[in-house]
Amino acid sequence: MDEGASRIRRRVSFRKRNRPSLGIIFAAPTAVELKPGDEEDEEEMVSGSQRRKIVGVQPVENNGSEEDMFGDYDSFAENSFLAQVDDLEQKYMQLPENRKRDTDIAIEDLCSESITRNKLSITTVGSFTELKTDEHTKNQSGHEAVSIEPGADLLCELPSSQILYFENLQNSLNDLGDQSAKDWDSSSHKTVNEELPHNTVEHCQRIDESFPKVRTSSDVNRRKSLKDHLKSTMTGNAKAQTPVFSRTKQLKENLLSEEINVAKKTIASSSDDLGPFYSLPSKVRDLYVQFKGIEKLYEWQHTCLTLNSVQERKNLIYSLPTSGGKTLVAEILMLQELLCRRKDVLMILPYVAIVQEKISGLSSFGIELGFFVEEYAGSKGRFPPIKRREKKSLYIATIEKGHGLVNSLIETGRISSLGLVVVDELHMIGEGSRGAVLEMTLAKILYTSKTTQIIGMSATLNNVEDLQEFLQAEYYTSQFRPVELKEYLKINDAIYEVNSKAENGMTFSRLLNYKYSDTLKKMDPDHLVALVTEVIPNYSCLVFCPTKKNCENVAEMICKFLSKEYMKYREKEKQEVIKNLKNISNGNLCPVLKHTIPLGVAYHHSGLTSDEKKLLEEAYSTGVLCLLTCTSTLAAGVNLPARRVILRAPYVAKEFLKRNQYKQMIGRAGRAGIDSTGESILILQEKDKPQVLELISRPLENCYSHLVQDFSKGIQTLFLSLIGLKIATNLGDIYHFMNGTFFGVQQKILLKEKSLWEITVESLRYLTEKGLLQRDTILTEKGVLQKDAIYKSEEAFQYSFHITKLGRASFKGTIDLAYCNVLYRDLKKGLEGLVLESLLHLIYLTTPYDMASQCDPDWMIYFIQFGQLSPAEQNAANLVGVSENYIGKKASGQTIKKKVDKDVINRLYLSFVLYTLLKETNIWSVSEKFNMPRGYIQNLLTAAATFSSCVLHFCEELEEFWVYRALLVELNKKLTYCVKAELIPLMEVTGVLEGRAKQLYDAGYKSLTHLANADPEVLIRTIDHLSRRQAKQIVSSAKMLLHEKAEALQEEVEELLRLPSDFPGIVASPIEKA
Repeated sequence: MDEGASRIRRRVSFRKRNRPSLGIIFAAPTAVELKPGDEEDEEEMVSGSQRRKIVGVQPVENNGSEEDMFGDYDSFAENSFLAQVDDLEQKYMQLPENRKRDTDIAIEDLCSESITRNKLSITTVGSFTELKTDEHTKNQSGHEAVSIEPGADLLCELPSSQILYFENLQNSLNDLGDQSAKDWDSSSHKTVNEELPHNTVEHCQRIDESFPKVRTSSDVNRRKSLKDHLKSTMTGNAKAQTPVFSRTKQLKENLLSEEINVAKKTIASSSDDLGPFYSLPSKVRDLYVQFKGIEKLYEWQHTCLTLNSVQERKNLIYSLPTSGGKTLVAEILMLQELLCRRKDVLMILPYVAIVQEKISGLSSFGIELGFFVEEYAGSKGRFPPIKRREKKSLYIATIEKGHGLVNSLIETGRISSLGLVVVDELHMIGEGSRGAVLEMTLAKILYTSKTTQIIGMSATLNNVEDLQEFLQAEYYTSQFRPVELKEYLKINDAIYEVNSKAENGMTFSRLLNYKYSDTLKKMDPDHLVALVTEVIPNYSCLVFCPTKKNCENVAEMICKFLSKEYMKYREKEKQEVIKNLKNISNGNLCPVLKHTIPLGVAYHHSGLTSDEKKLLEEAYSTGVLCLLTCTSTLAAGVNLPARRVILRAPYVAKEFLKRNQYKQMIGRAGRAGIDSTGESILILQEKDKPQVLELISRPLENCYSHLVQDFSKGIQTLFLSLIGLKIATNLGDIYHFMNGTFFGVQQKILLKEKSLWEITVESLRYLTEKGLLQRDTILTEKGVLQKDAIYKSEEAFQYSFHITKLGRASFKGTIDLAYCNVLYRDLKKGLEGLVLESLLHLIYLTTPYDMASQCDPDWMIYFIQFGQLSPAEQNAANLVGVSENYIGKKASGQTIKKKVDKDVINRLYLSFVLYTLLKETNIWSVSEKFNMPRGYIQNLLTAAATFSSCVLHFCEELEEFWVYRALLVELNKKLTYCVKAELIPLMEVTGVLEGRAKQLYDAGYKSLTHLANADPEVLIRTIDHLSRRQAKQIVSSAKMLLHEKAEALQEEVEELLRLPSDFPGIVASPIEKA
């Protein structure tokens, strides 16, 4: 008995490799077939049944020539493949009359009970068949016995010699009549991973040991001969050729195996909770302390992040006053999506400057946490974006580029990869054509992806209910401000505090106590000098002016009356600012700034170049400059807070101030962590008092959809893209989509004369007549969309459309539909005689139409510049339809009866400006030559770079314009950077403009790799007027860009080496199809 027990233990202790055992090849005999026999045979049967009771089946692998051909066990050990055959053979050699039914049932019941107590787990993977209960055994013995029915394919995985052997053995056993072999089921396999607990084995061992062991000599001899025969056969045929499988089957199995592994990894890492900081690792909290100095969140931020709607990933709109910390909440939600849920994120911001500021701030987080930060602004951005396998991407985009990005994701079927969309300044959805583009973007996301979460934030929202209905969103609001804001009004010498509880909305505060000379009173009737000197130079101040010219005049006027003591305050740093302004402008310096900066004052408006604005913003942020006179655009732009904000007048240009604009401007007052309070002072005249009192008391303006107000950039563009992307192609689906837009929510308010149905039909009719859409045949037959009205009906809902080649080109190039036909004609005409001796003709074709319509040429300058053209350039001008004779007459003031297209004339004039700029790469000289503000010239350059990118995409869709493709790629690069070729790699880094690029290049940093590997501390010492924060941001942005390029190349290599999904003979897996 001891000997038998030790033998059983020894068998169990052998190492298994988890491949199929032979117990699955032949079915076990049922209890009713086993009859009383020798007790030793019973012991053998029990020990064998323990190995067969629960079987671990794994997907069969293709064995190489060096693999063990004998199964899952060490080949000739007692618990080996042969030992299993030994047991299997013994089972089939038993005579039915030698078994004791009751004993066998008792043993199996005990073992089954023990196994159940130890909770064996069964894991199902893939499409294998289910574990089945042996019904015959269950019925006859009155208990459950789990068995596995293998598929016929299983034997195909064994060496051919083994298959032949088992077929012979099966036949011989059938001849004996002891047992009828069961038919092999043709169903698929099922993988089962089980482990027999040690105590269960020992429990069964004790049962086995209670039976005496007696064995007849004939049984032993018969077993020995079969065992020897099997060993001999298998050893001799170990190298026998295995059945040849088809290549397709192997590829299918490899694909399936890879998908299962990916699924397992996904399941293993599917937890959204990665750490203690709002489900993010504690490293994120440390990075906020390190990079931004944020050690603790405000209470409202914690409340917002822990809202049920946020936890459940519902859409959310939240609104707080300016400077309340809205952006931090959005950033944490974006990091959760990128790191925890492993999805891409899109952040939409209103202006290019804010996009670049945000990229600089978040690139360091991307480097540390392992995600990409990609810029989509101006001419930057790839459509569709690179599909990354490992790292996720944070796309930071302007409104227009965000729309193009979403379109490209929908077209490539990747919109579900976008886990979160964050919209800053959500109130812009109600502002003109840009608002219409933002509305289209959000409507498409809502319609095409049910898994993408939308978060919108703003400081100035009123009709939130409409936005909630449109975005299907929850709403959170708070009046929290980290610094208390006190609002004041100034009328003559008196200052009043805004008080909503007072009868007329204000209470008297104080009188200005400042000694004014007669000269000062004339120069400064609004007492600006008195208000400003109360805070500067120790604190900062912003003065908002109605116009750009007024900004410069106010800055100069204030400086005339400031004491010379102000010049001593941080004098050296001010001189550094002047020096750097000269460096970035080729030695040029604005005379106004030259006079004001030594006193700590500067102006800030769109007339400055990006380089100049950036330098002045940096100087103001660090306290070197203490006063900026600016236009209202600063309030919606980069974050430049102040102790005191003064509104020079309740006007923006000639329009009276809106409540939203007022709130944004005064929201800049009060710097968190620096000031205890912030102040705003609105200067007004007696005549404006009633309007101002209404302004400070009335609610914020409502947001209204502009989708239908601007047809060419709104509803028509939307319909073209819906049909082009196949989001909605028939009248019914398009009408249904429109009902789900912001306009659809507000249609009862906005539509007075026509219904939404009529507007939908009219817009489709217009697009069809313009040749951008084509009606299906059935529509033409029935006369649909002719001048007759179409009434809602089941039949009308089915009217469908498809996009034409011109329509697709316009939609892909995001061309304003008002100009798409003109652009097509211009490009077509250009093919007849494209002048390539200079860039002028190409530049003309990529000069924006909308800027040309607003241009007012200086005719004398126009004539002088025309006279300086080369013969080839004059030929290009004649080809587009402008003659020197016409320009000469205009310059001399003669009246011209001949009708000429003014847009063509104006467009060529702007082409001259751009052409001169590309040749000279000096904005200052071009500004003087054409008598234009340098800021306007730079805006023109940016618009031309963007439009050239649009024209390139337009041409890519039309085969006839193939010649333009290569030409426009190079032109686009020149327009984007407009610098010497050696500076372009440095200017690819976000935040590095021409002036800074020159400094870096001169210091020896001549490539992206140089910048990515630079030490910020060394940069600070070698580059003039570069702060530590800026140095770190430049290095982080360079590293991010370098990683993106390396990853893109790696992806390209993997894509080249990867087996194509449409490879002949491969059926796409369900995962790929999904």
